[in-house]
Amino acid sequence: MKTGALYRGEKCVVPTVWHAANPWTRLRGLLGRKPLEPHAAEGLLIEPCDCVHTFWMGYPLDLVFLDRNNRVLDICENVTPWSARAARGARKTLELAAGSIVVFGPRIGEELIWRMH
Repeated sequence: MKTGALYRGEKCVVPTVWHAANPWTRLRGLLGRKPLEPHAAEGLLIEPCDCVHTFWMGYPLDLVFLDRNNRVLDICENVTPWSARAARGARKTLELAAGSIVVFGPRIGEELIWRMH
């Protein structure tokens, strides 16, 4: 998986973001991995992805759904294990540790860009 960071304009808002862009990395996602670092320190960007499930997860997640232009479509906080969320028109989903949304405050309609390190 490639590693990068997520930016709002020129400001880095999530310093470590893995990009799951092939079938295997998208399928695996966070399953079997240690929890993401809190406070928006780490994330997983899944592409293409318009829905996420937390089956077999042992911890909650925050989710940010992006369209094909990297604009925020929807935000879901504290998605508990054994649930699912989707966003119509989403092309990418950013998974974060629960509580991370509060730290960097994404807003509906704003552009968030992933850049490789």
